Amino acid sequence: MPVAATDNIFAEDVFRSIQGARIVEDYPDFSKGPFVLVLQEDRNKLPIHVVWGIAKGKSAPAVLITAYRPDPDKWNEDFTRRKT
Repeated sequence: MPVAATDNIFAEDVFRSIQGARIVEDYPDFSKGPFVLVLQEDRNKLPIHVVWGIAKGKSAPAVLITAYRPDPDKWNEDFTRRKT
């Protein structure tokens, strides 16, 4: 079953590609706890953005918040910076 059904992203892809994740945006001081947006790949080597977070006051575990396919109209060509 897909994690993000509308984008056909599977949990297996998210967890398998975590080792190669690249930080896109980091929010260490978010009110509900730190989170990070990372660039990962699915099984077909297509880009996916994944948001991982840790509950405020905790040091673990990181939890999967959401995953989606970045919109090329809103991101640069390697999906690491938002277009202005």
